Amino acid sequence: MQIQPVILSGGSGTRLWPLSRTRYPKQLLALTGACSLLQDTALRIEGSETSLGIAPSPIVVCNEEYRFITAEQLRAVGKPASALVLEPVGRNTAPAVALAALAAMHAGEDPILLIMPADHVITDRPAFCRAVELGARQAARGAVVTFGVVPDRPETGYGYIRVGEAIDGGEGARILGRFVEKPDRAVAESYLADGGYLWNSGIFMGRAGLWLELLARYRRDIEAACQTAYAAGRTDADFFRVARESFAACPSDSIDYAIMEPLTAESEPLARAVVVPLEAGWSDVGAWDSLWQVVDKDDNGNAVRGDVLLQDTHDSLVYAEGRLVACLGVRDVVVVETPDAIMVAAKDRTQDVKSLVTRLQTERREQADAHRKVYRPWGSYDSIDAGDRFQVKRIVVKPGAALSLQMHYHRAEHWIVVRGTARVVCGDRTILLGENESTYIPLGTQHRLENPGKVPLEIIEVQSGAYLGEDDIVRFEDVYGRN
Repeated sequence: MQIQPVILSGGSGTRLWPLSRTRYPKQLLALTGACSLLQDTALRIEGSETSLGIAPSPIVVCNEEYRFITAEQLRAVGKPASALVLEPVGRNTAPAVALAALAAMHAGEDPILLIMPADHVITDRPAFCRAVELGARQAARGAVVTFGVVPDRPETGYGYIRVGEAIDGGEGARILGRFVEKPDRAVAESYLADGGYLWNSGIFMGRAGLWLELLARYRRDIEAACQTAYAAGRTDADFFRVARESFAACPSDSIDYAIMEPLTAESEPLARAVVVPLEAGWSDVGAWDSLWQVVDKDDNGNAVRGDVLLQDTHDSLVYAEGRLVACLGVRDVVVVETPDAIMVAAKDRTQDVKSLVTRLQTERREQADAHRKVYRPWGSYDSIDAGDRFQVKRIVVKPGAALSLQMHYHRAEHWIVVRGTARVVCGDRTILLGENESTYIPLGTQHRLENPGKVPLEIIEVQSGAYLGEDDIVRFEDVYGRN
């Protein structure tokens, strides 16, 4: 029985703004410890691979926008993806699972897929692995398995699963009754009292071929579009790119709606739908109040990160990325500070943060999509100051990495090395610069910045010109295959 982990890493996490942004979503953030949520997901079954028959490397489906940081984070924890499938556009979880199933069957096998969203928290890994083992037994018998979290409060932010009768010899597994939408407070309280409802975790198991069969049965349009997009795809370095136009034409739908609901409604289903109860400290961390629920708190119920000073403050979450954040005489609030935005919200209104992001997008504010610090495959840059006709960036280049050979139509650049060694191509010249040395890149000149050393290269870049947008880049050569 071979189990293939699949990580779905396509979410945006807008309710965790300003920390989560479109180009750096919540699964890439370290919200509960030293590892990001993506890294925690990859490590979730570590130590149980041999006993459970789990493949050591996951299949990861992610948006192409953050492919490099996804690959880098997985390598950093020793869990590089066996296949990193890129979605050119988001189409929800049903198409993503179809792509993962096709990737899993590419070698001619039909493993059991353990499908996990990349942006969840599970604090009790041994309990999770026990549930996976139980689910794998059901999946090996031809079932489609979902995991229902045993609720500990009347939560209105989660969907629910109504469980049916116990399965003979199922060791706690139950027949899946039906899916239920997010309830209001009164209905959530009745579900908790009833005892027959579990939170919908969004974690699934089932054979790769079975997922494709079910999609072909219930959503032939999705299955056909994914087959076409995958067949016309290509390998690009460490990634697999599905065909853009074919996948963009694929309808968007979730696993719940596309597969699970019609499966449970059929009188003679293609496969049995099973629920495995999960008590493992699960949270989808869908909003700031959900994060407050799962992190450690002080005696006053406060959860803090960073440089925070609290006085007469209770039951709050305060997150500081760079500056001191001080709170006095407040209760049940969320305060999040980043270099370019600060959000203050009532804790019971954090589900509405998405509406703030919508307003920012409508007003075309860049804070909706990107942080001030932007990650690139070669390193990162931080826009530390800007004004009329100038911009200042702090650029960090990883050892051995290089920016593209490029030019700009509208700006010139000054580079000052503050750490490490830079190899600079400027027109027909190649020069080496050490600390406290600088050079000038005239407007319209082909140039490249490289780090030939063994330590990170840090430079200060001063741009000047009539237009300083990131789209004023013409690339001639790029080792990362960017246009």
